[in-house]
Amino acid sequence: MKKLASYLHNEWKTGTGDGASLYNPTTEVVIARASSDGLDLGAAVSYARDIGGAALRELGFAQRGALLAKLSDTIHKRRDELIALAVENGGNTRGDAKFDVDGATATLQHYAELGKTLGERRVIADGPTMQLGRNPRWIGVHAWSSAQGVAVHVNAYNFPAWNMMEKAAVALLAGVPVVTKPAQSTLLVAHRIVEAIVEDKVLPAGALSLVSGGIGKLFDALGPQDAIAFTGSAQTGTKIRTHESVVRHSVRLNVEADSLNSAVLGPDVEQGSATYEMFLRELAKEVTQKSGQKCTATRRVFVNEAIAKDVERDLCERLSEVVVGDPSHNEVKMGPLVTAQQLADVRAGIATLQKHARVACGGDRGKVAHAEKGWFIAPTLLVANDAGAAPLHDVEVFGPVTTLIAYKTPDDAAKLVRRGQGSLVGSVYSDDEPFCESMLHGIAAAHGRLYFGSEKIAEHTFGPGTVLAGLVHGGPGRAGGGEELGGVRGLEHYMQRTAIQGSKPTVERLLGIAAGGAA
Repeated sequence: MKKLASYLHNEWKTGTGDGASLYNPTTEVVIARASSDGLDLGAAVSYARDIGGAALRELGFAQRGALLAKLSDTIHKRRDELIALAVENGGNTRGDAKFDVDGATATLQHYAELGKTLGERRVIADGPTMQLGRNPRWIGVHAWSSAQGVAVHVNAYNFPAWNMMEKAAVALLAGVPVVTKPAQSTLLVAHRIVEAIVEDKVLPAGALSLVSGGIGKLFDALGPQDAIAFTGSAQTGTKIRTHESVVRHSVRLNVEADSLNSAVLGPDVEQGSATYEMFLRELAKEVTQKSGQKCTATRRVFVNEAIAKDVERDLCERLSEVVVGDPSHNEVKMGPLVTAQQLADVRAGIATLQKHARVACGGDRGKVAHAEKGWFIAPTLLVANDAGAAPLHDVEVFGPVTTLIAYKTPDDAAKLVRRGQGSLVGSVYSDDEPFCESMLHGIAAAHGRLYFGSEKIAEHTFGPGTVLAGLVHGGPGRAGGGEELGGVRGLEHYMQRTAIQGSKPTVERLLGIAAGGAA
């Protein structure tokens, strides 16, 4: 049985004990194990901070960006291999696996280009210079510089490539070394990526470390210059927030947690229109892509009560066309859930929602192609009996499950959407600008991203579920209150903003500001 090692102190180290099991979720067969027991994670943090951090801070943004471009190339060269691992260990279809791997390389390329734009400087001026007194030679300006710590990244199981690299790209460009801790259940892809990076000798020693296995006492080693970025459940996010070292040292923490994302169909949209077809197409994709195991998946669908029956029928028709089964077969469009526990949780979630909604389609294993075993569940649509029932707006079922909820007025729709208590992304489908404006003012503050779908962009958009490196990813409230990516904005989590005061020529020279105050 293959046992996956950790990459710490610039070398591979294998933990003690049997460790956690990694499965093929289609066959339910154990394919590897991983353990970090017995490994000195505190020493690994110190090595990354002292050796990797020093090496990265010596480089300008453009040089760090060049490293990211090499990382992207390293991953792209192994694309087919990584896709195969994602099919085996993640239950991904080839399309879902490509979405993950290509998302990783595209994000690295985005930040590589950003590094080139920022140039060889190592600090970023923030805003205009300010004259501080009567003498125009005494000025002040804000500037961002690299934190002299380490970035600990705790990643979710659903995007082992993209989730790892979107965090790493930002931290490395900011000049901060990374200790990455992928989810154990889908570790094969992340582990192979780090192996490839080591094989190709892309990064300086200590710039990237990998923990294969449990988190252990990793957080105990963190201090005031360090940062954490976490993607996962709200419960685990709360544990991290309240960890003694995190609280004592005010360790920077970014959390991306649960999210009951919504799609709202405007009352102006008629059945059969381009916008209606766009709505159905993208909604079916958001329910089934990655078997619904996406933080951006649509969990609640709001439609005007006048068209609710039509949407129910049309959406069930779309979902019933999705071939579920062994993802190694080309005709299969949705694979299994990733673990037996995940399947149990989804079943329990559906049972909870059924107290307030009826199952319109799906809800069980359904017809499965090319697989006798496996943790499968059919794409599921529930229809709310009572739009205001609390569980519909509180319980996230992390699988191919969504709930159709009828609204009466635009104000009613906005109030229901806000019941989600904060989401990563909301989508609005309408060609009526007054309705879109009412949604903007009614629900934007409850979201990290708001997507407006209309006939004008029906053939040009990736849909609401695609996270773009140039836009922020995160959300308020139950979504974690965090913010990742967003181009240069993402660097701020790993840098310190400092007010710099002094003589005008000196400050401008130190920060690379052109004469006259332009950054």
